[in-house]
Amino acid sequence: MFEASDMSAHDFAAEVAGDFDLPRASLADMLGAQALGAHFSERFLREAAIFPFADAAGVARLAMADPADEDARRAAEIALDARVEIAVASFEDIASALTAKLGETVVEGAAPGRGAAEEESLDNLRDLASGAPVVRAFDAIVEKAVDLRASDIHLEPGRAGLVVRMRVDGVLRAVAAPAEAPPAALISRLKILSGLNIAERRLPQDGAARLKVGRNEIDVRVSTLPTPHGESAVIRLLPRDRGLLEVPKLGMRARDERRIRRALEFPNGMIVITGPTGSGKTTTLATLLSALNTPAVKILTIEDPIEYELPGIVQAQVRASIGLTFAAAMRAFVRQDPDVIMVGEVRDKETAEIAVHAALTGHLVLTTLHTETAAGAMPRLIDLGVEPFLLKSTLRLVVAQRLVRILCERCRTRRALTREDIERDPRLGLLGLLAGEMVCEPKGCERCAGVGFRGRVGVFEAIDVEGETREHVRAGVDSHAIEAAALRAGMTTMTVDATEKVRAGITSVAEALRVTAIR
Repeated sequence: MFEASDMSAHDFAAEVAGDFDLPRASLADMLGAQALGAHFSERFLREAAIFPFADAAGVARLAMADPADEDARRAAEIALDARVEIAVASFEDIASALTAKLGETVVEGAAPGRGAAEEESLDNLRDLASGAPVVRAFDAIVEKAVDLRASDIHLEPGRAGLVVRMRVDGVLRAVAAPAEAPPAALISRLKILSGLNIAERRLPQDGAARLKVGRNEIDVRVSTLPTPHGESAVIRLLPRDRGLLEVPKLGMRARDERRIRRALEFPNGMIVITGPTGSGKTTTLATLLSALNTPAVKILTIEDPIEYELPGIVQAQVRASIGLTFAAAMRAFVRQDPDVIMVGEVRDKETAEIAVHAALTGHLVLTTLHTETAAGAMPRLIDLGVEPFLLKSTLRLVVAQRLVRILCERCRTRRALTREDIERDPRLGLLGLLAGEMVCEPKGCERCAGVGFRGRVGVFEAIDVEGETREHVRAGVDSHAIEAAALRAGMTTMTVDATEKVRAGITSVAEALRVTAIR
């Protein structure tokens, strides 16, 4: 009757529904309805490929893959003791709905503890997570994220259903959630891929996986968190091919780039990159390591997680569960005869002291800190327990950074600032912008998905720890005094750097104000 060789299961079901003049039942329809499976054996429902349910009006309906199966229809009417309305669904949608709904029935009747019923529920959930509709829905989410160049995917179950958001160029953007896959099944699919325990839904879990999207492979880091409406998950996308890491591509001013290159020439000492989470510190560190990476230099890194795989560099992953912390790795590193050591983050006193001592004993150490400004790094390290006289001897350079979105070159618009703009927002004057200056603003086009921005670039401030600045590295001195000395020595703040990028048409005034603090 039908030529189904070139059509999907959903298309075939639609053809069947049209031929029999019957309505279609989607997976979402079946999952959102009250299942009537308690009147049947699971084996019968699966062999007959039928799904009995009640619609919103309480009318008994029967989703069938083969509406010509009169025996199955009559058996359902006898079991329900009612006449049923027939709808057509694909075989795989019926199988997925049975797995989901029969699993729910078992869970509701289960006693506390891991009994046979709960084990069966987990098996059902595992089967649903491996079913074609859920696999397709999950793959579509990841492909969408790759197309948008997203760095993170947020899967957030709520009372009204699943919310999917993606972080693109540092800003979250909502996208349509798949209707054909229940949230619990999507989360279970993710947990299976990343080696997590799908039976554990009460505690946070962390995992990792490698996914293939088209011809490319991407590494992902996964974090799950229990919520009242199910488990929430965040997926960090770490593309394996991120292009060449070169210092000029960071977007530094020429003077700051010279400072960086001079600090990299020292055989020992410490270079610190500061900024909040998501400010591009890891990319800057990886770029600096790439500049140092030659066959004559032994480089060791300890990271959490490893975001860039760098050939020729020995990279280790933090595993706190087995005692492999930043501090433990650093202690081992000094016995591995390295020239350069990179520690992903200084979080505690022990790591800070080991890093400083490694820099003192002939190694070049690169690391990151969470501070607002470059000048704040010195008081922070002293607060962590590093002796000021050791810090003076080892600290070479501190770089603070943020990321601003780059205006889309195809659709950005230019306009002159007016006196009304300056009066409306006095911060423009504090940035040094004047009425009559030309600035660019986002508009939105097909290339940038209507946002007006595409990609990000760093804004930086770099402090050479030498001369007057070095003399201020002592206990009790706050960051303002250190910053004042650095400014007298020629430092340019992130605010000034961002303003220059506004004048150059690289970013907008709103972006500069969003990521930098005027001081």
